[in-house]
Amino acid sequence: MGQEDHRRVAIPPPQPFVKSLKNTLKETFFPDDPLRQSKNQPPRRKFLLALQYLFPIIEWGPKYSLNFFKSDLIAGITIASLAIPQGISYAKLANLPPILGLYSSFVPPLIYAVFGSSKDLAVGTVAVGSLLTASMLGNVVNANENPKLYLHLAFTATFFTGLFEAALGIFRLGFIVDFLSHATIVGFMGGAATVVSLQQLKGILGLDHFTSATDVVSVMRSVFSQRHKWRWESAVLGSGFLFYLLLSRYFSKKKPKLFWISAMAPLTSIVLGSLLVYLTHAEKHGIQVIGYLRKGINPLSIMDLEFGSAYLTTAIKTGIVTGLIALAEGIAVGRSFAMYKNYNIDGNKEMIAFGMMNIAGSCTSCYLTSGPFSRSAVNFNAGCKTAVSNIVMAIAVMITLLFLTPLFHYTPLVVLSSIIIAAMLGLIDYEAAIHLWHIDKFDFLVCMSAYIGVVFTNIEIGLIMAVGISLLRVLLFVARPRTLVLGNIPGSEIYRNVDQYPNTNNVPGVLVLEIDAPIYFANASYLRERISRWIDDKEDRLKSSGETSLQYVILEMSGKYCDIWIFKEKKYLKSMLDSTTKILRVYWVF
Repeated sequence: MGQEDHRRVAIPPPQPFVKSLKNTLKETFFPDDPLRQSKNQPPRRKFLLALQYLFPIIEWGPKYSLNFFKSDLIAGITIASLAIPQGISYAKLANLPPILGLYSSFVPPLIYAVFGSSKDLAVGTVAVGSLLTASMLGNVVNANENPKLYLHLAFTATFFTGLFEAALGIFRLGFIVDFLSHATIVGFMGGAATVVSLQQLKGILGLDHFTSATDVVSVMRSVFSQRHKWRWESAVLGSGFLFYLLLSRYFSKKKPKLFWISAMAPLTSIVLGSLLVYLTHAEKHGIQVIGYLRKGINPLSIMDLEFGSAYLTTAIKTGIVTGLIALAEGIAVGRSFAMYKNYNIDGNKEMIAFGMMNIAGSCTSCYLTSGPFSRSAVNFNAGCKTAVSNIVMAIAVMITLLFLTPLFHYTPLVVLSSIIIAAMLGLIDYEAAIHLWHIDKFDFLVCMSAYIGVVFTNIEIGLIMAVGISLLRVLLFVARPRTLVLGNIPGSEIYRNVDQYPNTNNVPGVLVLEIDAPIYFANASYLRERISRWIDDKEDRLKSSGETSLQYVILEMSGKYCDIWIFKEKKYLKSMLDSTTKILRVYWVF
């Protein structure tokens, strides 16, 4: 025991720079090794595998069966009944012509069915993206004063959304979206849903003029400053349909087999609202209606893209911001439902699919589309088997565009507001926020910061706050890793955190610490100071109690850059922590 025995591990020879760089790039950008299946395959087989990778429909299409089609047909018709009213409502939310909501539920789903890898994702417009579009473009162009320029900028922003999303997928940069943590998304979506719901008070109360600001103070000031203009007829009608929509969702949650009640409720509301207005001539008594909707499928809009506009920078910024949010929501939704059915989706493929459908959409009079949760949940519950359900939905929307648009002339705007509010209330996930409070207070702070930033400032600042705090969280985790004192669980050789297991035994003269991160330049100084403080605190306690003085410090670093260091003197601690990358020696002191 008095003799020191240093067992040294031989230093491995340095790898060539090119080989090291190649391995690093491969692990960073190609962790899934997409070319694995094509190894040692003949050229024809490699070409087929490449096509299947780029167009997943080529892989599952030949295996498609009649039983699958029956399920997809029912699911597609069901989500079409939700897509039509939601599309019209969300287009109004984006300050765009209502018909664009239907256009955006026709072409993009067809593109996604070819490129997408999710079996359950239902493609269409999203409320948060619509609000972001209205907020960011509305800062530079008034949709009422210059509707043509505003429309063209929306198409241009959608084009850059698709370009940004496709580029992330092609260059394997999907990990960027992972920086939007779950806590960030919960807070941001909840805040955006609150803002969207408050904005719909304009429609519920039948107001003609309303603030373009999205913060809660401006919205409430606009509402209460126009009390003399509130229309009780509109408020009663809107409250009645909102109650019906929430009641249908309640029954569908209680009995999942009755999911179709909630799915059909928005379309039912539009039909009933239109009939009520038509029969009572309510449009002559202050109830605003949609009015004329153009017949026919999507007209080309490729010539409407404003690449030479003075507002091109705003369009690019809008496209990138909305694209990031659309990706975060769409990929999270797709992964959630894939987990239920025990299959995997490729995040980079999904980004390419989202990008291609938005690029194609921008050229065919569509605006931002993604994979909204509400529509995808209905698709999942309806029993969809493949992306053919999106094709069925697109065909149903096409029939509506060709023959049924005149029927929406008398649809009251207050019903659209009720549909939006009902959908938004489902995005305020207070249960997830409570769960974060119990699990991790810092994540709860991130969540609430994102929520407060969106509700009390605006969508863009809220998003910046959310992303900024998420990045700060990552940096703190790396630069300020946890250090834990470990103790021995009685009757075993297992060591655990003494704070979580108070009944652990301390080994006399030994301090066992666990470092919860690799050691490198960003945290070396902090760890040196923190471990020195642990040692000083331990020595002070031992002196005051008259116990054996501290002889050894063990750093447990399983899964980090090395396994275990044992130090007899503090000088070893300093020399080890001054290293900035990899520690190549393991010291054993007996």
